[in-house]
Amino acid sequence: MREGVAKAINGVSFDLSERETLAILGESGSGKSVTAQAVMGILDTPPGYVTGGEVRYCGVDLLRLPEKQRQKVRGAEIAMIFQDALSALNPVFPVGWQIAEMFRKHRGANRSDAYAEAIKLMERVRIPAAKQRVRAYPHQFSGGMRQRIMIAMAIALNPAVLIADEPTTALDVTVQAQIMDLLKELQDESGMGLILITHDLGVVANVADRIAVMYSGRLVETAGVREVYAEPAHPYTKGLLESVPRLDGKGQELRAIGGLPPSLLAIPPGCAFNPRCRYATDICRVGAPPVLEEISNGRFSACHHTKEVLEWAAK
Repeated sequence: MREGVAKAINGVSFDLSERETLAILGESGSGKSVTAQAVMGILDTPPGYVTGGEVRYCGVDLLRLPEKQRQKVRGAEIAMIFQDALSALNPVFPVGWQIAEMFRKHRGANRSDAYAEAIKLMERVRIPAAKQRVRAYPHQFSGGMRQRIMIAMAIALNPAVLIADEPTTALDVTVQAQIMDLLKELQDESGMGLILITHDLGVVANVADRIAVMYSGRLVETAGVREVYAEPAHPYTKGLLESVPRLDGKGQELRAIGGLPPSLLAIPPGCAFNPRCRYATDICRVGAPPVLEEISNGRFSACHHTKEVLEWAAK
C-alpha cells in the first residue's frame, strides 16, 4: 500500500485430513479470511500478493499450477462459503442459474440438466419449494436461506475440502444452529474436510476437532478442541476464552483483552501480542517472534511463557 507493505499472513502452516473439522479462530484482522483466499487463489491482486510458501492439495502445490489448471481444482476439489451471502451472490441472476453454472462450466451439462441438478441441491440444503423458487433472485430469500444457497453452490461438485468463512455471521442463534447442523450432515455424507473460519467460540466448541488460533497474521496455538478449552497454552487464546460470557458467571465482571491488535504495517518486534499480554517480559519485546513449538503430542504454542499459562489454566 502507499504506507508500506502489510504482511497479512506470515508463517501460517496447518493441515487438514478427510472428515476433519479445523476451526481457525482470531479477532477481526488477524488474517483468517486472507488465509482462505490465498488457499483458494482468489486474493484481490493488487493489492494482495502471495510472495512465498506452498499450498499443497494431495501432494500438489497449487501455487505452482497454471491458472487454468487451478480453476479445475477451485470449486470441484476445494470450495468456499463466503461470509456475506448477499454480497457473494449475483443480484441480477436467479439463484438456480448461479448454482447451475457450476455444472455448465465444470461438467459441460446443458441448461435443463444443470437446472435439474440445481433443484436437487436446493432440496438437499432444505430450501422449501425448491422447484418454485429455483428462478427466484437472492433478495427474495432470507439471510439463512441465502446462506443455504451459498452452501448448495459450494457442495455442488462434491469437493474434498470446504472452507466456510464465518458462515453464521449476522444470523440469529436458531438459524446458526441449523446451518452448522447442515454442514455437519453434509460432511458426514461426503467425508469432506472442513475449515471453519470464525470468531464464535460457542460454534467451535460444538463442531471442531482441532483449533488453530491466529493473531496478527501468524498462528499462535494449535491443538485439539478439548485441550484448548480446558487448558489454553497461549495468553491470547486464554484472553479469548475469558472474554466469553458464562451462564455460571452471573454477577462477575466480563474480562476483555485490553488494547487493540497492532497495525500490520507496524507489527512490534518480538511477539506481536506483547503490548496486550499480562505475561510479557523483556524477551517478548525483542527480536523475532516466538516460533510455534510442540509442547505435547499434536499441540503447539508460540509463546515464551507457555509453562506459566498452562499452570494458570490447571488451577
